[in-house]
Amino acid sequence: MTMTRNVTYLKWLILMGIVEGISTLWLLFGAMPLKYWFDLPQHVTIAGNIHGFLFLGLVAMFIVGKWVVPLSGWMVFFGIIGAIFPFGPFIVDLKLYKYIQESR
Repeated sequence: MTMTRNVTYLKWLILMGIVEGISTLWLLFGAMPLKYWFDLPQHVTIAGNIHGFLFLGLVAMFIVGKWVVPLSGWMVFFGIIGAIFPFGPFIVDLKLYKYIQESR
């Protein structure tokens, strides 16, 4: 038996995870080397602010997704934890994509 899920919201959640994951990688592998190798700290300030905004947005989307999709409490937990670690959002997105496949 398949559960009815809000596939549109899942797609937006996956997209937000990709964008947030890319912002994390840019911060780590783009802005940080510019700061320490080329003495350009403003790149970390700009990238850090953008990343922080995207991180909070992703966390909020997982919390709202608990009721809108609906997501299980564990999926919300792993989504928030995944947002903390580099490459975490991409791993969580794979599970979210499986939710979409199960809904078809």
